Amino acid sequence: FLALRDNSEHVASMKEHDIEPIDLVVVNLYPFEQTICKEGVTLGEAVENIDIGGPSMIRSASKNWRDVAVITDPSYYADIIDELRANDGSLSLRTREKLAAAAYMRTARYDATIAGFLEYHLSPTEPPDRGPASEADFTEKLHIDLAKAADLRYGENPHQRAALYTAGELGGIANAEQLHGKEMSYNNYVDADAAWSLVQDFDELAVAIIKHTNPSGVGIGSTNEEAYRRALSTDPVSAFGGIVAFNRKVDAEVAASVVEIFSEVIVAPDYDDEALEIFRTKKNLRVLRVSSPHVSEGSTSRRRALTDVRATDTVLKRISGGYLVQDSDDDHLSTSDLTIVTTRQPTESELRSMLLAWRVCKHVKSNAIVFANESQTLGVGAGQMNRVDSVRIAAMRAERFDLPLKGSALASDAFFPFRDNVDEAAKYGVTAVIQPGGSVRDEESIAAADEHGMVMAFTGIRHFRH
Repeated sequence: FLALRDNSEHVASMKEHDIEPIDLVVVNLYPFEQTICKEGVTLGEAVENIDIGGPSMIRSASKNWRDVAVITDPSYYADIIDELRANDGSLSLRTREKLAAAAYMRTARYDATIAGFLEYHLSPTEPPDRGPASEADFTEKLHIDLAKAADLRYGENPHQRAALYTAGELGGIANAEQLHGKEMSYNNYVDADAAWSLVQDFDELAVAIIKHTNPSGVGIGSTNEEAYRRALSTDPVSAFGGIVAFNRKVDAEVAASVVEIFSEVIVAPDYDDEALEIFRTKKNLRVLRVSSPHVSEGSTSRRRALTDVRATDTVLKRISGGYLVQDSDDDHLSTSDLTIVTTRQPTESELRSMLLAWRVCKHVKSNAIVFANESQTLGVGAGQMNRVDSVRIAAMRAERFDLPLKGSALASDAFFPFRDNVDEAAKYGVTAVIQPGGSVRDEESIAAADEHGMVMAFTGIRHFRH
C-alpha cells in the first residue's frame, strides 16, 4: 500500500520480493454502527463488530493517495467504474485525493462511534438517573458524528444556506420516510420535530397542531378524528399552514378532515392506504412516516420505553465561541408526583386537566401558559416577557374561539413570581393550577388560590423553553 512508484528503493524492494503493486483498495468495515442500533444488542456483540484490519488498510492505503485509490463506501462504486472505463483503467489524481479524504473521514467517524459507545458502556459508574446533574455526567471531550443526508433549499430564511445531517440513529424526524409532497424545508424539519416530540409525550391517542414550534392546539380522544377536532378547535386560525402530528396510525376519516384546511406537514407513525390516497390529492402536502426505535404502537409502557430510548439524548445550543450541552427535557409526571399545596384537593377531572395542560406547556416557548380541560387545550400563551401577559393572551385566544375556561386548569412552565397570575386566572373561572413552585412568594400564590377556591399543584420541575 505504501510503496511509492517514483521511489527507486521501494520499486526495487517490491521486485526483489516478487510483490505486485496495488492500485485499488476497497474496504467495507464491519457494521459496528448498525449493530449497536439493534434492539437488545449486547456489549459482546458490539465489540465483535469492531473492525481492526479494515481501518489499518484504509489508513495506510490512503496515505499513499498519489499511487493508490481507496474506496470505503459502496455509493462510490458506480462513479469509479465509469471513470475507470472512460480512462483505460486509471483514476485521476483529483479522484484519488477525494477518495483519500473520504477514507480518513470514514475511519474517523467509525472510531468516534466506537469510542462514544465504549465510553458510555464501560463507564465506572451507572448512567445518570436523570436526577440532579453533575460535572461527571458529561464527557471531557465531545465528538459529534454526523453524516449529510440532504442539501436543503435554504435555511430558516432564504439568505441562509442549510443541510440536513443525521447522527446514525434509528427513528426520529431526521430519518423519517417521506411518502408524499414537496421536499422538506429547514423550517419544516424544525416544526415537524417539535410536533412529533409533543405527541410522543402522551400515552393516550393524541394529535398536535404546531406553528413556529409552538402548539396552537392539542387534543386527545378515542379516535384520531375526535382528537384532531379538539386540537383544531383551540385555534383554527393559527392551524392554517401548520404541522399536524399523530401518535397513532392515521385513518381515512381524519385524513379527510385534515385536508379541509392547508397544512405544511403531516407526521405520524403510519397511515392507512385510504388515508394516503386522500393526502396525495394535495400535491404539496408533505407526509412523513416516523418510527420510534424499539417502541411498538400497542405497548402499554409506551412512554417508559421512549424514555429508555432517549436516556442518553443531549441538546446542543450554539453560542459564540462554543456550545452549551444539556440533557433533553424528558421528565414525565404522574398524579403521584404532584404536591397539592392548597386547602382544597383536586377532583379526578381536575387532575386529568392539569396533567394535560402540563404536558403541553413543556413544549411552549417561555414564558408559557396553557389552559386545558381533560381532553384538549383551550388557550396557549407563548413567548411573553412576563408571565401574566401569557395568561391574558391564552385567555384571549380561548374567548376568541368560544372555548369556556370555567372549570379549566392552567399550567405554567415556571413558578409564579407574584399572585397576580392566580388572580388573573380566577377571572376566567380557572379552578386548578399546576406549576413548579419554588418562588420566594409561593405562599402569596397559594393564599390567592385558597381565596378563589382553587386547587394548586406543585410539580417541583421547571420546563423553560428558549
